[in-house]
Amino acid sequence: MSAALAVRFAWRELRAGFSGFWIFLACLVLGVSALAVIGSLRAAIQAGLQQQGAALLGGDAEIALTYRFATPAERLWLDTTALRVSEVVDFRSLAVSADARTLTQVKAVDAQYPLVGEVVLEPAMTLNHALAGADGLPGAVMEAVLVAQLGLDIGDRFRLGAQEFVLTALLVREPDSASAGFALAPRTLLRSESLAQSGLLAPGTLFETRYRLDLPPAASLAQSQAQAEARFAGSGIRWRDSRNGAPAVAQFVTRLGDFLILVGLAGLAIGGVGIHAAVRAYLQTKRPVIAILRTLGAGRSTIFLTYFLQIGAFSGAGIAAALALGGLLPLVVAPFFGALLPVPAVFAFYPAALGEAALYGVLCAMIFTLWPLARAENVHPAALFRNTTGEVRQLPAPRYLLALALLIALLIGAVAAFSQARVLTLWTLAGIAAALGVLTLAALAVRALARPLAQSSAAVPTLRWALAAVSGSVETAVSVIVSLGLGLSVLAAVGQIEGNLRNAIIRDLPEVAPSYFFVDIQKEQMPEFQTLLAADPLVDRIDTAPMLRGVITHINGRPAQEVAGDHWVLEGDRGITYATAPPEEGLTAGTWWPEGYAGPPLVSFAATEAEEMGLSLGDRLTVNVLGRDITAQISSLRMVDFSMAGIGFIMVINPEALAGAPHSFIATVYAEPQAEGRILRAVSDTFGNITGIRVRDAIERVGVLLAGIASATTYGAAGALLTGGLVLIGSAVSGQRARAYEAAILKTLGATRWRILMSFALRAAFLGVAAGAVALLVGVLGAWALTYFVLETDFAVIWPNALAVVAGGLLANLLAGLGFGWAPLAAKPSQVLRTAD
Repeated sequence: MSAALAVRFAWRELRAGFSGFWIFLACLVLGVSALAVIGSLRAAIQAGLQQQGAALLGGDAEIALTYRFATPAERLWLDTTALRVSEVVDFRSLAVSADARTLTQVKAVDAQYPLVGEVVLEPAMTLNHALAGADGLPGAVMEAVLVAQLGLDIGDRFRLGAQEFVLTALLVREPDSASAGFALAPRTLLRSESLAQSGLLAPGTLFETRYRLDLPPAASLAQSQAQAEARFAGSGIRWRDSRNGAPAVAQFVTRLGDFLILVGLAGLAIGGVGIHAAVRAYLQTKRPVIAILRTLGAGRSTIFLTYFLQIGAFSGAGIAAALALGGLLPLVVAPFFGALLPVPAVFAFYPAALGEAALYGVLCAMIFTLWPLARAENVHPAALFRNTTGEVRQLPAPRYLLALALLIALLIGAVAAFSQARVLTLWTLAGIAAALGVLTLAALAVRALARPLAQSSAAVPTLRWALAAVSGSVETAVSVIVSLGLGLSVLAAVGQIEGNLRNAIIRDLPEVAPSYFFVDIQKEQMPEFQTLLAADPLVDRIDTAPMLRGVITHINGRPAQEVAGDHWVLEGDRGITYATAPPEEGLTAGTWWPEGYAGPPLVSFAATEAEEMGLSLGDRLTVNVLGRDITAQISSLRMVDFSMAGIGFIMVINPEALAGAPHSFIATVYAEPQAEGRILRAVSDTFGNITGIRVRDAIERVGVLLAGIASATTYGAAGALLTGGLVLIGSAVSGQRARAYEAAILKTLGATRWRILMSFALRAAFLGVAAGAVALLVGVLGAWALTYFVLETDFAVIWPNALAVVAGGLLANLLAGLGFGWAPLAAKPSQVLRTAD
């Protein structure tokens, strides 16, 4: 019976419309639609990567080899398995034109390239025509940024190694660019056969060969992969196919989407403050109605269910509108936004993404409305005969507190279940919860502090009025500081993290990093190379090491990924060296092999990575080097500091184990900045095959990538801040009546409009500064935790960003306070006081 009555009561009150619920709906719609847009964009890109997997990869499947080409037997299997095979060779080299020398990522292709998609050139021509060359020289195409760096025009000549090329066109787009991942340098595209006289692919040179396969329509990718891995077991091949054509891009999109979802949840939490305040204010106006219903015999459950159904209907309407907006917006912007994406995207309705956003919206709405709804049933019939503006202070019944705890646990579980970075997700959610708690406590502390300050500022009436207003309203202080503070906290954390990453990469690293990495140095070139550089007085130090690369395939006889998961060391090939004496870093465990050791292979492994992968002394690693499996036992662990940007290897193997393996050497050169140009010219003029990688250039490219990530997260933080602004507006609107009454009293006592307005401004400024200061503390602590524990780098407060956060809090609340302070001033005191009676 109570349920039927509750439905009737709820329906009657719903007929009054959405009056008083606009801020409630705005907060809910903005928060849920942001999550829906983020989820839809992530799903669109993932669908595009899946549907265009063959185009992104450059074929149905790909077999990659390190340091070598396919043997005749391997090539025969490829040719008989696939309808067409395209061979692609990828490596880095120096492009030289007159006095200009610039690093470039070279892709040497055959006549079959590309198997899928089209290479776009400017001026428009076919790739075969562009690479045919002119004037007896082979042709090449380059990205525009590389052409500008070299100062070339179409038809000009440049050199790679010992071979001259003619630039025939600009490379606008290559269909398989996304599958290559992050590159240190712009692209040059040329024919494989034109490298024969260049000297760039000598034994031991760092290059990768990829064989793209156009498989028969009836071929199964899973079966083809199994056949290839069985046929080439122990040869070091790496298989990839169109089911995941650009795995690095897919993983990046997924992780960035997960992070933006967390930022969106922070915005929804801010909106929850506004939702809570709106529901509380609405139920406060319904106290007389609730008291009458209680007088007529309505039970507590009827009261709760009546208003639960009302709030549920409003929430349902808001979530439905948010899902419609979040689902339609990506479709609307697709013609404009899709063309700007570097990867394909399939824009459509994605029920799973919308369902995830809806789930978060429902849970957040229930979490933030349950407390005031539960307290509404505690209104007694005697409230009809008392001051109806009072508030029920009694705690909700234990069953509601238990339900609230279960809802929070369900929300945390849902976010963790949908995320692929569960540990980071749980810590982030804990950070958001802690931030809400700290901001709430800060609001209560500010209110308590304002009371004695008001009493001691009698000499300044406007200040006393402002402080008295702050100390007298719990809800105003909490709404302003929590909503504005949480939005500013997210923005502050993003700014601090981005600033510290930039400092670590751009400012700190160059102070200890080498000027150049030189790779592909042949063994017979080492004496002359070292003599050439040592003759320069501005060269401080030269470090060299033999350089090979290998893939860890097995750990203790089991597939490596079964043991160590998806650790980054197992993602592709890793650098390997050999040494007789232990490195300068020193050992943390185990012993080094004696000089002249010729027993079973031994390996010294990086200590940090070994701990992450679960490796220990005595474990056996199988590493494929140039198609040959080497099984070595871990004899020692050592510290390797990759942040120094010097020579650091995950694995060091005893020299005898690698005897006879073709390899080159790598060198790092530490020199004064003014000598860098001279060093590069001397090396490239003397050794055409040696490639120099300028560390500062690599750092700048990483900085550009970070800037893009920072922009995306800043937009998400700005959305959270916008939600905080809506809550501020809601708080200001709900306080209009109280400010009008306060202004009427003050006018009656002789206060001028200007002094009253100044008190409103001081009140807003006080709360704004408090919100900004607490937000700065919370944001800096969160940024420090992520920077120190996750990114594992040093942290320092970025003060310009920090001061901007405090100033932003002051300005935002001041504008809101003044914007909604004019109307109360305009009201006539007699009318306001008569209405209050």
